[in-house]
Amino acid sequence: MNSEYYINLNEEIKEYFKILSPEFPEWLFDYINTKEMDRIGKISMSCGTDYSKCFDVKYFYSNLDHSVAVALIIWHFTHDKKQTLAGLFHDIATPVFKHCIDFMNGDSLTQESTEERTTDMIRNSKEIMSLLNRDNIKLESVTDYKIYPIADNDTPKLSADRFEYNFSSGLTFFRVWDLDRIRKIYNNVVIAKNEDGIIELTFKDKEVCEEYIRTVSRLWPEWVSDKDRCVMQFLADICKSMNNAGYLTIDDLYTLSEKEIINKIINCEDKYIRDSFKKFRSATKVYKSDTYIDNKYITDVKAKKRYVVPLVLTENGCIRINKVSKCADELIYNYLRKPNGGYYIYFDFEFTPYERDM
Repeated sequence: MNSEYYINLNEEIKEYFKILSPEFPEWLFDYINTKEMDRIGKISMSCGTDYSKCFDVKYFYSNLDHSVAVALIIWHFTHDKKQTLAGLFHDIATPVFKHCIDFMNGDSLTQESTEERTTDMIRNSKEIMSLLNRDNIKLESVTDYKIYPIADNDTPKLSADRFEYNFSSGLTFFRVWDLDRIRKIYNNVVIAKNEDGIIELTFKDKEVCEEYIRTVSRLWPEWVSDKDRCVMQFLADICKSMNNAGYLTIDDLYTLSEKEIINKIINCEDKYIRDSFKKFRSATKVYKSDTYIDNKYITDVKAKKRYVVPLVLTENGCIRINKVSKCADELIYNYLRKPNGGYYIYFDFEFTPYERDM
């Protein structure tokens, strides 16, 4: 494949993509190589944690990489161009620092506030619309991947999107997988009908599904950890402050790269913002307190709990793994019962976000 995007991929990601779809559909590259998709190639899937010393992200995995991987999963199971493109485009409107901007919007628990620009982003792209017209594909068939249950469905069902970010985050953000284990897990999945008569990605074997849950359940708490919530809320508040002080527009969050936004912050004429971000970049620890502490960057934000309860094929039909596996049931239950915040978390430096009237 001579696509510049593919050639420049991390070698592990290339191998990972081959697992998801041994056949990489060449027609997809025309869509991948558009300006709008290139932009999300400069946004990390790790929601800004790449820029904090509190984390050891293994390598940069972009939102474009995630979107391509979701498209490959959909293509592998459906060979349907419309569904595949809907998967490819599902994050086309994602802002810098990804779900941090949901935190900025006060939407840390559902993390869906930034999805509304998707249709306009596609419609306003001359490149993408030209390709859709060439391929005789209607706009409305690729703007909402939620209409395709293999692409997306409600938590905790298994969909291409949910399957992918559990895999890729477990490779890059908090290492719980290697490629051989991903291959074993992925190749055990088929399409079957769930309890509502709707198709869903389903495990063939209980034992493999249990292995999946044992592994991926180690990842879930990291997304709601004290350091994850504190880092994401700080980035939300620094962007909010930049916007409220007139140094950054909301549109900038959806049109610029993370590197460009960071350059705006570190070169901001406001010394308080500039120095606070520098302190954030140097911080290695997040602290916890039952009471509010003055003169710290402190928050009590809660986050969305992400998890899956997959279907598994049995002699009695498709059943959720927690209904047939005590091990899986305990792992899922123990995760869900863990407190989601309920106390303060903070960095050991002072920063108070700017409000609009400043």
